[in-house]
Amino acid sequence: MMRVRSVLLSALLSASLVHAAPAVPAAEGAWPRLRKERLRKLLPQAMARAGVDAWVVLCRENDNDPLAAHVGGENAGGTAAFLFLRDGDALRSVALSPVGEATALKDMAVVDEVVPVDRGADVLALVAARLVKAKPAKVAINSSERMSIADGLSATQRAKLEAALTPALRKRLVSSEDLVSEWLSVKLPEEVDIMRKAAALTAQLEEEAYRTVVPGRTRDSDVARFLKKRIAELGVGDGWQPDQNPNVNSGPTRGHSNATDRVIQAGDFIQTDFGIRVGNTWVTDIQRFAYVLAPGEKQAPAEALAKWEKSKKGSRIALAAMKPGARGYDVDKAQRDWMREAGSEPVMWGTGHPVGYWAHDAGPALSGAQSGKPATGSALRTLQPGQVFAFDGFFAWKDGSSPDALRILSVEEMAVVTDTGAEYLNPPQEQLILIPSAPKP
Repeated sequence: MMRVRSVLLSALLSASLVHAAPAVPAAEGAWPRLRKERLRKLLPQAMARAGVDAWVVLCRENDNDPLAAHVGGENAGGTAAFLFLRDGDALRSVALSPVGEATALKDMAVVDEVVPVDRGADVLALVAARLVKAKPAKVAINSSERMSIADGLSATQRAKLEAALTPALRKRLVSSEDLVSEWLSVKLPEEVDIMRKAAALTAQLEEEAYRTVVPGRTRDSDVARFLKKRIAELGVGDGWQPDQNPNVNSGPTRGHSNATDRVIQAGDFIQTDFGIRVGNTWVTDIQRFAYVLAPGEKQAPAEALAKWEKSKKGSRIALAAMKPGARGYDVDKAQRDWMREAGSEPVMWGTGHPVGYWAHDAGPALSGAQSGKPATGSALRTLQPGQVFAFDGFFAWKDGSSPDALRILSVEEMAVVTDTGAEYLNPPQEQLILIPSAPKP
C-alpha cells in the first residue's frame, strides 16, 4: 500500500509542476506583417515556378475562400476580387472591393492598389477588364480536384467569372493548385522560427501529460483532457479538428480519431498525436511515445525496445532523404525500403506531409511508395528550402487480435528543408518515455 501511495503521490507532484512550461512563441500580431512579406517576396517566385501570369481570388461573406486570410480578403462582405499580376520578376496586386471593406484594405496595405466598388456593381466585369489589359498567358483560379485549399471557387462563382471573361481569357484559366503548392509550402525564416518554438512547446506538453499517467486508472481520454486544459491555460489553439486533437492511443491503432476511455495498462505503448496553433496561424504536428512498465520492471522488454528502435530509425532515414530537389515519393521510398529490411508489416499511410498553416498543408506529399507503383500527384513535387514537414518513422506488427489487425509505431517529428538537407525543428525523441506501474498489493 505504501508503494501505491508513493506512485500516486509522484504522479500528483508531477502534475503540479507541469505549469513551468516554456513561453508561448511570440507570434501574436506577426501575421499581418509576414503576410505582406510573403506576397512581396515569395508569391512572384511561386507564380514563375507554376508558370502562371495572373491569379484571381474571389472572396465573399460567410462562405469565404480558404485562402482569403492569405491575400487580405478575410473581411469580405459583398464579392471582392484580389488580382495578382506578374510581369517578369515584378508583381502587381490589386483588390476590387466593396466601398466599406475597401477602406479597411487601404489601411491594412496588404496589396498595392485598392479599388472601391459601389454596392451592386459588377466586380467580375472589372476583373475581366483588368485581365484584358494585362494580357496574361495563364490565369490561375482556385478550382482543384485534388487540393481542397485551392478549391475555394464555387460552381456559381466560376460560372459568373467565365461569363464575364472574353472567350480568349476563358481558355487561359488553369487551376491554382500548382501555384498554391509552390507558394504556401515555403515558409519565411521568421515563420520557421515561430514553428520551431511551437514544436518545442508541443513536445514538452506531451511529456508533461505522460507524467500524470497512473496505470490501471488513467484513461486515454484523461491524457487528452489534460492537454486540452494546458493549451487553454497557455492561450494557444488546436492544431487540427478540436474533437480529434490530441489523439491519445494506448490500445489498437486507430489512425486519426478522438481519444477513447480505454484504461492504460502495463505493457502498453502510448501514442499521443498532438498539435497546437500559435498566432492563430501556424500549427504543429508531433507524436511522443511512452511505454508502461510492468510492476518491478526498470526498463521496457527487449522486444518492445527493438520495435521502438526500428521505428525511430525509419524517421532518421526519412530525414536523411529530405533534400532540395528530392521528390516526396523518394523520401517515402527510403523509409519503405528500411521497413522491409527491418521486418515491418506494410503501413497504408504515407511517411509525411507538409505542415504550417494547416496540419496537412500544401506542398509535396511524402508518400506514394507504399503502392509499389510509379509516383503520382503531389508525391511528384520536389522539396525546396523553407518547406516544413511532419513525418513518421514506421514499424508495424500483427497484434494477434484478428488476422489483419496491426499495431503501428509512428515516430512523428517535424523538420525544415535547408539548402543542404533537412534538420529537425526541435530535438527528436530518442528514448521511450517509461511510466512505472504500482506493484500489486
